[in-house]
Amino acid sequence: MADIDAKQSQPDFLTRIWRAVSKEPVLAILVVALVVLQAVHPRPLMSLPGLVDWQTVLTLAGLLILTKAIELSGFLMWAAHRLVHHIHNERTLALLLVALAAALSTVLTNDVALFAIVPLALSLHRLAPLPIKRLVIVIAVSVNAGSILTPLGNPQNLFLWQTSGVSFGAFVWAMLPLCAALMALLAIVTVVMFKAAPLDLSGDIEEHKVDRVLCVVSALAFAVFVALADAHQAGPALAVIAIGFLLWRREVVFKIDFLLLLIFVLMFIVLRSAAALPSIHAAIAQLGIGTPVRAYVAGAVLSQGISNVPAAIVLAEFSKDWRALAFGVSVGGFGIAIGSLANLIAVRLSGEKGMWTPFHMVSIPFWIVAAFIGWALI
Repeated sequence: MADIDAKQSQPDFLTRIWRAVSKEPVLAILVVALVVLQAVHPRPLMSLPGLVDWQTVLTLAGLLILTKAIELSGFLMWAAHRLVHHIHNERTLALLLVALAAALSTVLTNDVALFAIVPLALSLHRLAPLPIKRLVIVIAVSVNAGSILTPLGNPQNLFLWQTSGVSFGAFVWAMLPLCAALMALLAIVTVVMFKAAPLDLSGDIEEHKVDRVLCVVSALAFAVFVALADAHQAGPALAVIAIGFLLWRREVVFKIDFLLLLIFVLMFIVLRSAAALPSIHAAIAQLGIGTPVRAYVAGAVLSQGISNVPAAIVLAEFSKDWRALAFGVSVGGFGIAIGSLANLIAVRLSGEKGMWTPFHMVSIPFWIVAAFIGWALI
C-alpha cells in the first residue's frame, strides 16, 4: 500500500513542478530544450555545471541583491516623484521619463529600471490622463538603449564584459558612441510621438519615505561590488553581501528574482550544449562571423529569433570580437518584442490591452534605423 501511495505521489510532484515551470514560458522552453538535448546528444550530468560562466552568474546575483536593496529603500520612487513635479506638458514628461529610465538602466539593469519607471508612469496616469501606451513603449525602448552603455545595464553586456577581460571603463568607452546615437534617435522619436499638451500633476500629494540607512549602505556596497567584480572577485564579494543582508535585512535577499538566475544558468547549459552539436556548430561556422561586421549582423539578426541574451551566449562561442557582438545584440534588443526580455516585461507591467501592434509599429522601424547606425559605427 505504501508503494502504491509513493508511486501516485511521484507523478503529482512532477505535475506540480511542471505547472510551476510552465507559468514562465522562457523557463519552460529551456527545460524542454535541455531534456531534448540530453536525449539527442547526452552529456554526463556532472559536466553540465562546467558549461556555466559562473563569474557572470555571481556578478548578476550580487547586482540583483543590491538593486533590490536600493529599490526597497524607496529612494527611486521618491526621486522620480520629485523630478516630475517640475514638468508642465506631456512631451517634456515623456522626455524626462525616457532620460530617467535610460539613466537607471545603466546602473540598475534594464529590467530593474522598468520596475521603477513603468509603475511611476502608471501612477502619474491615475493623476492626469496620459497616452500611457506610447509612454510604456518609449520607456521600453529607452531602457534597451540606455543599458547599452555599461556592463551593468543588461545580462548580455555583463556576460560579454566578464568574458572579454577588459576594464569597466574600457567597456563603457567602447559602447558610448552607439548608446549616444540611439538615445539621440529616441529623443527625436519621442518629440514626434508626444505633443506639448498641458499637464497638471498637482494632485500628487502622496508622501514617499526613504530608508536613508538602507539607501546609503546599498549605494556604497554597490560601488565596492562593481570594483571587485571588475577585478574578477565577484564570488567573495557576493558571499559578503549576501551574508550581510541575510543578517541585517533578510527580505532584500528573499525578494530578488531567483528565477532570472535560474534562467541564466539554464541558458548557458542549453545554448552551449546546442552550439556543440556538430550540425549547429557547422551551420554557425559557415556564417563566417570572424569579421566585425558579420559578427555584428549575426547578433542583430539572431536576437530577433532567440532574444539578445541567448544570442550573445551562442555567438561568443564563434567570435571573440566582444565589441562587435555587444553592438549586434544591443541593436537586436529592438525590433520584434522577443529581442529583449525587457520588452516583454514592460508590456506585462503596463497591464494595457492591445499593446503589441503599437509596440511593433515603433520598435521595428527603430530596429531598422538602429541597425544602420550600428553598422556605420562598426
